[in-house]
Amino acid sequence: MLFPVIVKKLKTMEVSILIIRQERPEDYDTVYHVVKEAFENAEYTDGNEQNLVAALRKSKSFIPELSLVAVEDEKIVGHILFTKAVVQGVEVLALAPLSVLPDYQNRGIGLSLMKEGHSIAHKLGYEYSVVLGHSKYYPKAGYIPASECGIKAPFEVDDESFMALNLNGSQNKLNGVIEYDKAFGI
Repeated sequence: MLFPVIVKKLKTMEVSILIIRQERPEDYDTVYHVVKEAFENAEYTDGNEQNLVAALRKSKSFIPELSLVAVEDEKIVGHILFTKAVVQGVEVLALAPLSVLPDYQNRGIGLSLMKEGHSIAHKLGYEYSVVLGHSKYYPKAGYIPASECGIKAPFEVDDESFMALNLNGSQNKLNGVIEYDKAFGI
């Protein structure tokens, strides 16, 4: 599925088209470097996000339709990965990681990746997406503290950084600790 987005390049005022599409095996090497570069100077990182993506692709939690790339001018500039997780026997999604090359950040690419991922996840029947991330960024895509959805982290974390998004608008609240794929090392 292609998701074109018109993106205005702020410095040059040029307009280009951003395509959001499913990641392909031939993209793996490029995505490795995109993820690595995106997290090189990140405030919160373990420096291993690119290896996490590679490990998750080989796991039972991997959903090919929810590994998406953002392409601008035929160059992959961003990537997002949603994988299966479980809360109280219910399959949910774990969003991790979301990566955009530094020169392309603050242009809506990350939000576009999330929007398309959420749309696909909804069509696939998933009810929740969960993310550990910046409390000022993910709420722009509708994320709220996961505790409000009855989802708890398996580790110590502040409420504002561990978030969830109800993908289908149901009133169904979960009540349990999220279980991530073992590739997360949790």
